[in-house]
Amino acid sequence: MPSPVEPEPRRRLEGPTEAGFLYSDTGGDGPVVVFLHGVLMNGTLWSQVVDDLRHRYRCIVPELPFGAHPRPMPETADLSLGSLAKLIADFLKELQLSDVTLVCNDWGGAQLVVWPGRSTRVANLVLVSCEAFDNYPPGLPGRLLRLSAFLPGGIFLAVQSLRSRRIRRLSFTFGSLSKKGVPDHLFMNWIAPARHDSRIRHDLGKYLRTALTSRQLLEWAGRQKDYRGPVLIVWARDDRLMPPAHAERLVTHFPNAELAWIDDSRTLIPIDQPEILTGHLRRFLDAHTSSVERETD
Repeated sequence: MPSPVEPEPRRRLEGPTEAGFLYSDTGGDGPVVVFLHGVLMNGTLWSQVVDDLRHRYRCIVPELPFGAHPRPMPETADLSLGSLAKLIADFLKELQLSDVTLVCNDWGGAQLVVWPGRSTRVANLVLVSCEAFDNYPPGLPGRLLRLSAFLPGGIFLAVQSLRSRRIRRLSFTFGSLSKKGVPDHLFMNWIAPARHDSRIRHDLGKYLRTALTSRQLLEWAGRQKDYRGPVLIVWARDDRLMPPAHAERLVTHFPNAELAWIDDSRTLIPIDQPEILTGHLRRFLDAHTSSVERETD
């Protein structure tokens, strides 16, 4: 049995797409589930979940330009928050995906693809302890990482410092994201591209320097309320960066939402409690992924 944090060996890497993303795709004719990861992470965050779901579902994981992506984006790419949401919407369209279940953890991208991305290809949303409302960037770790993008050589120094296990387990770096701690070999894989390639750091800096006011973010959140598809909210009860109060707020924010709490975990539920998360996903997918024709953009 493979390690729960190793990349699943049968996954294949595709791309880049016109949107600029490499992605992994398990293939098959099952309902499509697209997984989105957070900053200084890549698709291996979802490896165990994907391995458990791949036999019934087509699982696709784009490598987002958050510092752990293996290939730099085009120089002209706009990587601001709103533009990234539209790039993901374009990614779904380019792959001719419809009736998609869009899953996000840490980064709040699934909601953003609905608005301002305006994709009509998303049939279901799954929000797993993620940014919501005006919680961008989240907490002290998010604010410090964003600050590094405005300092000469700041991102380089930040990712180099994270080579130290002691530093990356501090509460103001990655220590507040996982109770178990991200395994060393997995974390080193995440930060390797930004450590070694200035173009990757350039992409990450573009995203981190996104300047949005709370008013703009809350306006987007207000428009997301028009989404009528099923929404599963899976939240770590002990989350330090994504307020549990946001989970309770989200379940009333969307008209067709349900909430599942996860114990003994923080933000990175796919690392801390992958089996329990997969169980919630499987139940939700079994209930909401019938082959219903939907209008696409």
